[in-house]
Amino acid sequence: MPATRKDAPDTDRTMQVVNHIRILIENGTLQPGDKIPPEREFARTLEISRASLRTGIGHLVAMGVMKVRHGVGTFIADGPAEFSKASMSLMGALHGFQSWQMFEARLLIESSLAALAAERALEEHHAALAEEVAEMYATADKPADFLKHDVLFHRIIAQASGNPILAALTETITSAMYEKRRKTVERANYLREMAEMHRNIYRAIRARDPIEARKQMEHHLRMAESAHNMELPGLPARRPARPAATKSLVLAVASSAE
Repeated sequence: MPATRKDAPDTDRTMQVVNHIRILIENGTLQPGDKIPPEREFARTLEISRASLRTGIGHLVAMGVMKVRHGVGTFIADGPAEFSKASMSLMGALHGFQSWQMFEARLLIESSLAALAAERALEEHHAALAEEVAEMYATADKPADFLKHDVLFHRIIAQASGNPILAALTETITSAMYEKRRKTVERANYLREMAEMHRNIYRAIRARDPIEARKQMEHHLRMAESAHNMELPGLPARRPARPAATKSLVLAVASSAE
């Protein structure tokens, strides 16, 4: 049984785990997707109790650094960086974050990400964005499925920006909003128009036009905020105002990309 440092405060033991994991990541011992050593072995290495180890790992999970797959083990996160959704929810409850504030944050960050993606995106990003646009058209009558492709589309843009800090902030905000949106999206009846807006963003990014990409993203998010408000309980479900220059929705994604 490991010699437990009982005289150390709980916070010290938690930070001991956090710092040890950080060092292992920094020196390359642990890579994204790697499974950490068995609990008993890890606790012995750190000379702390298994209970203290679990507390430290729980802290890292909350930070988005690690992910627990029940029945399999604990792994270093291999997805896009993400600050704690739990922390965001807690701060929102404490400070009364409003939906318009979340959309304002998205507007400021994601419009810049779209511009950066127009400059930096690789062909693989273009292909992935085109695929998500096609899926959005295909699921325009299935709100829950559409929402998943919507989130993936914005995630790809964040990755294509080449700035992992901004991408992490975006992932955190959109993930927190997703939990609320998935409860109301079934009221949406304007998803084909939203698919077209995503197509316009994609086309601007593929054309490597940062000014147009920023413009299209800003337009989309303003319309998305209006649409979100229409989905809230107690309000009649109606379409947000359509943009004046809406193109025909009969065009296939492939032909529109020419």
